[in-house]
Amino acid sequence: MTIAVLLIPLLLPCAAPLLARRSLGHRSPGVALWTLTASALLLAAGTVAALGTLALTGLFKLPAFATMGEMVHPLRTPPVRLVLPLAALAAGLLVLAALVLGRSVVRQATALRTARSQADRRSPAGDLCVVESPHPDAYALPGRPHRIAVTTAMLRSLDAREREALFAHERAHNAGGHHYFLAAAELAAHCHPALRPVRAAIRLAAERAADEAAATAVGDRRLTARAIARAALAAHASDSARPVVTPAATTSPVPQRVAALLSPAARPPRATFWTAALLAVCALVSCATAASVAVHVHQDIEVAQGEAGR
Repeated sequence: MTIAVLLIPLLLPCAAPLLARRSLGHRSPGVALWTLTASALLLAAGTVAALGTLALTGLFKLPAFATMGEMVHPLRTPPVRLVLPLAALAAGLLVLAALVLGRSVVRQATALRTARSQADRRSPAGDLCVVESPHPDAYALPGRPHRIAVTTAMLRSLDAREREALFAHERAHNAGGHHYFLAAAELAAHCHPALRPVRAAIRLAAERAADEAAATAVGDRRLTARAIARAALAAHASDSARPVVTPAATTSPVPQRVAALLSPAARPPRATFWTAALLAVCALVSCATAASVAVHVHQDIEVAQGEAGR
C-alpha cells in the first residue's frame, strides 16, 4: 500500500507541463511566475521525498543496515523481491539527479563568476556595464551591486528609445529578483524530467513580467515590443555563453511576448484561474502525500526498533 501511494508524488509532476502552459494566460505575469515556481518546487520536493522514502525502506530490508538501525523486529513492507529492486532504482535516480545537479551548479557558478568578472573590469555607468563584443547581447547580472550587461553590438542594433526600453526590461529583472526564480526552476527540473517544460514556462513568465514592467516604465507598449523584437533578431545568430540564471530580454518565445504587449489587456478566461489553482493543488497533494508516507514509514521503523511499546 505504501509503495502504491508513493507513486502519487512521482506521477503528479507529469500533469504539470500542460497546466503550466495554460496558467501563463494569467493577466498578471508576476502572479503566474510565483504560482509556477512555488508549484514546481513543491512537486520537486514531493518527488525527492518519495524516492528517498522508497530507498530508505529498501535499505532497512538489508540485514547489515537493519542491524545498524537496531531493528529487533522485521520492517513491515511488501515482499523483498518487490521492495529491493524499486528501492535500488529510487536510490540510483537520487544519486544520478544529485550528480547532474552538482555538475550544473559548478558550471553555472563558473559562468556567473566569469560574467561578473568581465562586467566588473568595465567602468559602469550607474548599473549599466558596456562590454566590447561583436555579438549582440544584453542581460541582467545578479549579485551586489546589480548590473546590466550589454554589448557594444547590441547598442548599435537599437536606437536611443529602444535602448531605454531594453534597459528598463533588464532592470525589472534585477528589481524582481528573477534570477532566484530561474535558479529554483533549474533545481526543480533536475528533480523530475516532467518539470523541464515547467522550467521553460517559468522563464517565459519572468520575461513577461519584465516586459510589462518595462512597458510601464517607458510608457509605451509598442516601443517596448519593438525593442524586444529588434534585440531578439540581433541576438538570434549570437552564441551567448551567459549563465541560465541571468534573465535576458532576448530569451523565451519572443513572438508570443510581443503579441502580448501589442494586444489589449483583456481579462483572461476563467479557465486560466482554475488551471493555475489545479496546478497548486497538485503540488500540495504531492508534498502532503510524500510527507504522510514518510511519517508512516518512520512509525514502522520505530515499531521495528521496539520503541513503540516503550
